[in-house]
Amino acid sequence: MANKDYVRRGRGTARKPAKKKAPRRKPWRSGLIALLLLGGFGYGLYLLSNDPEPPAPVVETKPKLKPAKVIPPPPEEKWDYVETLPSREVEVEAKEQVVSEVPYIMQCGAYKTSEQAEARKLDIAFQGIKSEVRKKDGSSWYRVVLGPYKFKRDAERDKHKLQRAKIEPCAIWKDAQ
Repeated sequence: MANKDYVRRGRGTARKPAKKKAPRRKPWRSGLIALLLLGGFGYGLYLLSNDPEPPAPVVETKPKLKPAKVIPPPPEEKWDYVETLPSREVEVEAKEQVVSEVPYIMQCGAYKTSEQAEARKLDIAFQGIKSEVRKKDGSSWYRVVLGPYKFKRDAERDKHKLQRAKIEPCAIWKDAQ
Protein backbone atom coordinates (compact mmCIF):
# COMPACT_ATOMS: atom_id res chain seq x y z
CA MET A 1 0.00 0.00 0.00
CA ALA A 2 1.36 3.41 -0.93
CA ASN A 3 1.82 6.14 1.66
CA LYS A 4 -0.47 9.06 1.18
CA ASP A 5 0.80 12.56 1.71
CA TYR A 6 -2.07 14.23 3.56
CA VAL A 7 -0.19 17.47 4.12
CA ARG A 8 0.41 18.19 0.42
CA ARG A 9 -3.08 17.21 -0.53
CA GLY A 10 -4.52 20.14 1.43
CA ARG A 11 -2.49 22.76 -0.47
CA GLY A 12 -3.03 24.38 -3.76
CA THR A 13 -6.01 23.05 -5.60
CA ALA A 14 -8.30 22.34 -2.73
CA ARG A 15 -11.94 22.63 -3.58
CA LYS A 16 -13.96 25.17 -1.70
CA PRO A 17 -17.13 23.88 -0.12
CA ALA A 18 -20.27 24.90 -1.92
CA LYS A 19 -22.35 27.51 -0.18
CA LYS A 20 -25.62 26.19 1.10
CA LYS A 21 -28.59 28.29 0.32
CA ALA A 22 -30.96 28.92 3.16
CA PRO A 23 -34.44 27.66 2.44
CA ARG A 24 -36.64 30.48 1.37
CA ARG A 25 -39.57 31.07 3.65
CA LYS A 26 -42.87 31.85 2.22
CA PRO A 27 -44.09 35.28 3.39
CA TRP A 28 -47.76 34.36 3.31
CA ARG A 29 -47.35 31.86 6.20
CA SER A 30 -45.94 34.41 8.66
CA GLY A 31 -48.62 36.90 7.58
CA LEU A 32 -51.33 34.32 8.20
CA ILE A 33 -49.98 33.55 11.70
CA ALA A 34 -49.82 37.27 12.54
CA LEU A 35 -53.40 37.73 11.27
CA LEU A 36 -54.69 34.84 13.41
CA LEU A 37 -52.95 36.19 16.54
CA LEU A 38 -54.31 39.66 15.93
CA GLY A 39 -57.82 38.29 15.39
CA GLY A 40 -57.63 36.23 18.60
CA PHE A 41 -56.49 39.29 20.55
CA GLY A 42 -59.32 41.41 19.14
CA TYR A 43 -61.90 38.73 19.93
CA GLY A 44 -60.65 38.58 23.52
CA LEU A 45 -61.02 42.34 23.87
CA TYR A 46 -64.53 42.13 22.44
CA LEU A 47 -65.55 39.52 24.99
CA LEU A 48 -64.14 41.64 27.81
CA SER A 49 -65.96 44.76 26.70
CA ASN A 50 -69.44 43.17 26.71
CA ASP A 51 -71.41 43.59 29.90
CA PRO A 52 -72.25 40.31 31.54
CA GLU A 53 -75.86 39.36 32.03
CA PRO A 54 -77.35 40.52 35.31
CA PRO A 55 -77.31 37.78 37.89
CA ALA A 56 -80.51 36.05 38.81
CA PRO A 57 -82.35 37.68 41.71
CA VAL A 58 -81.45 36.19 45.01
CA VAL A 59 -84.30 35.30 47.27
CA GLU A 60 -83.43 36.50 50.71
CA THR A 61 -84.07 34.15 53.52
CA LYS A 62 -83.88 35.02 57.15
CA PRO A 63 -80.66 33.58 58.55
CA LYS A 64 -80.80 31.52 61.65
CA LEU A 65 -79.43 33.49 64.55
CA LYS A 66 -77.26 31.79 67.09
CA PRO A 67 -77.71 32.73 70.72
CA ALA A 68 -75.31 35.50 71.70
CA LYS A 69 -72.42 34.40 73.86
CA VAL A 70 -72.03 36.26 77.08
CA ILE A 71 -68.54 37.73 77.45
CA PRO A 72 -67.17 37.29 80.95
CA PRO A 73 -65.90 40.36 82.83
CA PRO A 74 -62.13 41.01 82.72
CA PRO A 75 -60.18 39.28 85.48
CA GLU A 76 -59.00 41.15 88.53
CA GLU A 77 -55.29 42.04 88.48
CA LYS A 78 -53.17 40.05 90.89
CA TRP A 79 -50.22 42.39 90.78
CA ASP A 80 -49.84 45.74 92.45
CA TYR A 81 -46.48 46.75 91.02
CA VAL A 82 -48.05 49.39 88.83
CA GLU A 83 -48.91 51.44 91.91
CA THR A 84 -45.98 50.47 94.14
CA LEU A 85 -43.11 50.66 91.66
CA PRO A 86 -42.84 54.48 91.45
CA SER A 87 -42.59 54.76 95.23
CA ARG A 88 -39.86 52.12 95.65
CA GLU A 89 -36.18 52.90 95.97
CA VAL A 90 -33.40 50.54 95.07
CA GLU A 91 -30.30 50.77 97.20
CA VAL A 92 -27.03 49.81 95.55
CA GLU A 93 -23.74 49.60 97.31
CA ALA A 94 -21.03 50.77 94.95
CA LYS A 95 -17.62 49.23 95.28
CA GLU A 96 -14.87 51.61 96.17
CA GLN A 97 -12.54 52.30 93.32
CA VAL A 98 -8.97 51.59 94.18
CA VAL A 99 -6.68 54.49 93.40
CA SER A 100 -3.36 53.14 92.27
CA GLU A 101 -0.17 54.62 93.68
CA VAL A 102 1.36 54.49 90.21
CA PRO A 103 -0.78 56.16 87.52
CA TYR A 104 -1.81 54.40 84.32
CA ILE A 105 -0.67 55.55 80.88
CA MET A 106 -1.76 54.50 77.42
CA GLN A 107 0.66 54.26 74.51
CA CYS A 108 -0.80 54.45 71.01
CA GLY A 109 2.25 53.79 68.90
CA ALA A 110 5.99 54.10 68.64
CA TYR A 111 7.47 55.68 65.53
CA LYS A 112 10.93 56.19 64.05
CA THR A 113 10.29 59.77 62.93
CA SER A 114 8.73 62.64 64.81
CA GLU A 115 6.49 63.45 61.81
CA GLN A 116 4.78 60.07 62.07
CA ALA A 117 4.32 60.51 65.81
CA GLU A 118 2.88 64.01 65.34
CA ALA A 119 0.45 62.66 62.71
CA ARG A 120 -0.83 60.05 65.19
CA LYS A 121 -1.07 62.72 67.89
CA LEU A 122 -3.20 64.79 65.50
CA ASP A 123 -5.52 61.82 64.80
CA ILE A 124 -6.01 61.37 68.53
CA ALA A 125 -6.63 65.12 69.01
CA PHE A 126 -9.49 64.93 66.48
CA GLN A 127 -11.20 62.52 68.90
CA GLY A 128 -11.02 65.11 71.69
CA ILE A 129 -8.27 63.39 73.68
CA LYS A 130 -5.02 65.05 74.67
CA SER A 131 -1.80 63.16 73.97
CA GLU A 132 1.91 63.90 73.89
CA VAL A 133 4.98 62.65 72.05
CA ARG A 134 7.80 61.36 74.25
CA LYS A 135 11.33 60.36 73.36
CA LYS A 136 13.42 58.44 75.87
CA ASP A 137 17.07 59.28 76.31
CA GLY A 138 19.28 56.91 74.36
CA SER A 139 16.41 55.73 72.13
CA SER A 140 15.55 56.71 68.58
CA TRP A 141 11.82 55.95 69.00
CA TYR A 142 9.06 58.54 69.43
CA ARG A 143 6.15 57.29 71.55
CA VAL A 144 2.62 58.73 71.50
CA VAL A 145 1.39 58.61 75.10
CA LEU A 146 -1.95 59.50 76.72
CA GLY A 147 -2.43 60.04 80.40
CA PRO A 148 -1.61 59.74 83.23
CA TYR A 149 -4.90 58.24 84.43
CA LYS A 150 -5.83 57.75 88.10
CA PHE A 151 -8.16 54.85 87.31
CA LYS A 152 -7.72 52.11 84.74
CA ARG A 153 -11.41 52.50 83.89
CA ASP A 154 -10.75 56.01 82.52
CA ALA A 155 -7.91 54.70 80.35
CA GLU A 156 -10.15 51.89 79.05
CA ARG A 157 -12.87 54.42 78.18
CA ASP A 158 -10.44 56.44 76.05
CA LYS A 159 -9.05 53.27 74.48
CA HIS A 160 -12.53 52.20 73.36
CA LYS A 161 -13.21 55.67 71.98
CA LEU A 162 -10.03 55.43 69.90
CA GLN A 163 -10.90 51.90 68.75
CA ARG A 164 -14.26 53.13 67.45
CA ALA A 165 -12.31 55.76 65.47
CA LYS A 166 -10.05 52.97 64.09
CA ILE A 167 -6.97 54.24 65.93
CA GLU A 168 -5.22 51.10 67.07
CA PRO A 169 -3.24 49.51 68.71
CA CYS A 170 -3.18 51.16 72.10
CA ALA A 171 -1.78 49.53 75.23
CA ILE A 172 -2.42 50.45 78.87
CA TRP A 173 0.12 49.94 81.62
CA LYS A 174 1.35 51.49 84.82
CA ASP A 175 3.73 54.38 84.32
CA ALA A 176 7.13 53.45 85.75
CA GLN A 177 9.02 56.55 84.70
